[in-house]
Amino acid sequence: MGKKKIVITGAPGTGKTSIVNGLEGMGYHCFHEIIRDMTSKAKEEGQTEHYISNPLVFVDDALQFNKDLLEGRTSHYKESLKIDVPVSFFDRGIPDVLAYMDFFGQEYDDFFTSHCKNHRYDSIFIVPPWKEIYVSDNERMETFEEAESIHDSLMKIYTKFGYNPIEVPKDDVPNRIDFILETLKKL
Repeated sequence: MGKKKIVITGAPGTGKTSIVNGLEGMGYHCFHEIIRDMTSKAKEEGQTEHYISNPLVFVDDALQFNKDLLEGRTSHYKESLKIDVPVSFFDRGIPDVLAYMDFFGQEYDDFFTSHCKNHRYDSIFIVPPWKEIYVSDNERMETFEEAESIHDSLMKIYTKFGYNPIEVPKDDVPNRIDFILETLKKL
């Protein structure tokens, strides 16, 4: 496959983390999602009287939260360039930050877009919303309908930056992993 940077993305609750964990279990190098830890920390420090889908309401500075998230994902990207493995998988990519900002109606400037333009991935696999497996939890606060809208935002932002996201079929985790690995062999 050559040294490649592959993003597995999708709305919350689509099974992408299970895919990444499965790939890691097979010996692939994987960079894990960092937003869950950031959301948990923000909730601990903020007001959580209301059950709401936007973790940014738990932080004092939403723009800084997104900058920190962007820097964290950029750090993963840069680390992937230094390690000696043929392929790195990422549980979400840098453009995901902008997709969520679009979803929540937040503005962003060149600081955000330049990160997307200057840190390119080789392939993007997107896992579609799947109502039958969707579950919310303490860090996944979105409704299924919001997940569908986030999926649309992800498709738009990756397309905007010149990617052609490959949709992963709704199937069990081993078959989804097989689909991704077989597709990569053909690229």
